[in-house]
Amino acid sequence: MQIKLILSDFDGTLVDTREANFLAYREVLEEFGYTLTTAKYYAAFGLRFEEFMSDIGITDKDITALIKEKKAKTYPHYFNHLKLNQVLPGLIVKFRETGGKSGLVSTAQRNNLMNVLNHFDIAGLFDIIVSGDEVSAAKPDPGAYLYAINQMGCQSGDTLIFEDSETGIEAARLSGASYIVISHAFFYH
Repeated sequence: MQIKLILSDFDGTLVDTREANFLAYREVLEEFGYTLTTAKYYAAFGLRFEEFMSDIGITDKDITALIKEKKAKTYPHYFNHLKLNQVLPGLIVKFRETGGKSGLVSTAQRNNLMNVLNHFDIAGLFDIIVSGDEVSAAKPDPGAYLYAINQMGCQSGDTLIFEDSETGIEAARLSGASYIVISHAFFYH
């Protein structure tokens, strides 16, 4: 088997965004009279925005739209809390130097995703970026990975996926690609 395509998840795999996201959400939710605890946030980490809002008991569409807008504006103020995977970007660079292709597959909103990639100046590492804006089903549905594989003209059998979460690992498995589980040991300052 020859790997032709590397796909990486974003949150928790390429960049540890938990603390920055938590702080931004906590600040915005306080404006709406809601106290977000770390335990509640970490229990819901990885859910799509709409699922996260529902999980914490906010279902009003107008309020969720305001929260989404304010969180997008607040999030960059906490980028000093982001941690870049210190191994994976270098691996992707070397792989691309040998003619391999690379992609980023995430259910994160495109604007948040691109802001972080630009913050670390790593958007150019990827031949394709698939965000939650382009896919209808969240992981563990493999659709986002299959979409990226297809768009890159590759097959599942020649693709390697990097993932960290249970739902992401299941999506990788269901895609038919090989995968490697990333631990938080790859993140440090």
